[in-house]
Order: sequence, then structure tokens, then C-alpha cells
Amino acid sequence: METSPVWRVPRLWLFLLAAARILVFTLARLRVSGGLPAQLNGGPVILAANHVSPFDPIIIMAACHRAGIAPRFMATGGVFRTPVVGTIMRHCGHIRVDRNTAHVADALPAAAKALAENSAILIYPEGRIGLDPWMWPERGKTGTARIAQMSGAPVLPVAQWGTHAILPWQAPKRAGRALLRALLTRPVVQVRFADQPVDLSPAQVGTPGAQTLHATRLIMDAIDETLTPLRRDEMQTPRVIDASRPHDLSRVRPRKP
Repeated sequence: METSPVWRVPRLWLFLLAAARILVFTLARLRVSGGLPAQLNGGPVILAANHVSPFDPIIIMAACHRAGIAPRFMATGGVFRTPVVGTIMRHCGHIRVDRNTAHVADALPAAAKALAENSAILIYPEGRIGLDPWMWPERGKTGTARIAQMSGAPVLPVAQWGTHAILPWQAPKRAGRALLRALLTRPVVQVRFADQPVDLSPAQVGTPGAQTLHATRLIMDAIDETLTPLRRDEMQTPRVIDASRPHDLSRVRPRKP
């Protein structure tokens, strides 16, 4: 059986990951716990993270650089259409997701191909910045589970908390004011990599559709559990309130007690 070549991380992407750590240092006090479990070193992995702020990708870049991971991001097609930034995204091997178009399904085989090249890929399973009123992970889209099923790659939960204190939901509106505040206060931002990948074996029964939905719930539950220690003193109401964030109850998911 022919195997795909191992993906080599472009130097530009390595530089940008390092630059993200410098940028984050000026705006926040980053706390990273955990990393890539030993059994996942050198192999494909899906990093599944919660999404709370437009600043999340920069924080994840800095945290991954500290953890020695160079993930390929699955990002909305609008980013790829942006001059300069789109060229950089393509050169660095990131994966385009054209949401709400006939081409959205193209992202799944592209992600599976990246994983076949032993890449790490970073996905936000919620598909957007979450609008849960209490800022817990909302109900996930099925794409992450489908990619895991297609590729056989493990899913490692990643939780982040505090990025909403750097850049609010409404950015770029009033982004300058928010970034100036962050420069002056350097809020604590936490990123936690789970100790183990998600056990998706309970989702291997039933119809294909039922398996995908079950796997999606398991992934979101695992992200929730990874986030919980970071919110130990903020289990109900976040300490920092992002007043610009609208609330959407339609995708609130039940949480384990």
C-alpha cells in the first residue's frame, strides 16, 4: 500500500509560531499545561479546541509552539481570500473550509490527507466563536468526528480560557481599545492540553449517522472536561464579561454535573 509523504513544516510557519509567543507575551500572561501525550508523538493528531475570542488562534499558536507542536489550522475560506494573509495560509499548509457553500465538504478529504502525512491539525468543533451565555463549549458540528472516522487519527482536546479579556467578540470593532487595555493589564490566559485523546470506541455502534453524532458529543464533553479546571472559580458566570457577545441558546449543550 502506498503511503503519503511526511509533511515538512514550512519555515515561515515555524517563524510565525515563534512570533506569536512574542506577541502574546506583550498582551497576556500565558499559562500552558500539558502537551502532546508521548504515544501521539510523531503521528497524526486532531487538536479539538473550544472557541471564545477572535484572539484564540494567536494564543493557540503560542501554546503549540511552547508544546513543540506545529498544527495546520482548519480556517474559514474568507481568511484564504484575504490578500497576503491568504497566500501565507496556503504556503503554510493550512486547510480551507468554505462554510455555507457547495464546497464545504472538500475540507474533509483535505484534512484526512493532511493527517495521512502525519500532520497535526487544529479544529474548532463549534464552527464559530461560541455564544453559550456562560461561555461553555456549545454543541459541536460533526466535521471533527467525521474527519476522525475517515482518518483514524486520535482527537486530543485542547481548552483555552481568558482570551476574551484580550479581544472581544465584536472585534475588529473597538479592538484598539481592548488591545491597549490588555497591554496595560496583561490578563492571565490559560491553555490546557488533555492528558489523553478522546475515547471514541463507545460511538462505534449504530448507523453511521448515529455514530457521528455520538462521537461529536464525546468530543465536546472531553473539551468541556479539559476546560473545567481552568474555570474552577468561574463555573457559573465568567469573571470577565464580554458585553459585545450575543447569546444563542439554540446550541447550548447539557453539561455533566
